Amino acid sequence: MSTVFGLIIEGKVPCTKVFENERILAIEDIHPVAPVHILIMPKKAIANLQSIQPKDLPLIAEIAQIAQQIAEEKGIEEGYRLLTNNGPDAGQTVFHLHFHLIGGRVLGHLG
Repeated sequence: MSTVFGLIIEGKVPCTKVFENERILAIEDIHPVAPVHILIMPKKAIANLQSIQPKDLPLIAEIAQIAQQIAEEKGIEEGYRLLTNNGPDAGQTVFHLHFHLIGGRVLGHLG
């Protein structure tokens, strides 16, 4: 894996893990935009949301479940965002699919 997230998954770059199993890793963002800012990613190398294949859809469902679990653990289940950027025009800078779980403060409207 050639991205920074690939290196984190391989254990070559340190991180603060929040959750890990054989398919998914969740870590604290090193540049948080809110009191809770967790990155949740599949360990499988998938570039972005548009690159997901039908066989990968169970990973997305699992990520949603893990986001719910982490939100409850962090006490933000009543208000958070789970988002991903798809491609450079959307602001994606690391081309390994990942979702931002953001909460812990009132979040403004998007758009």
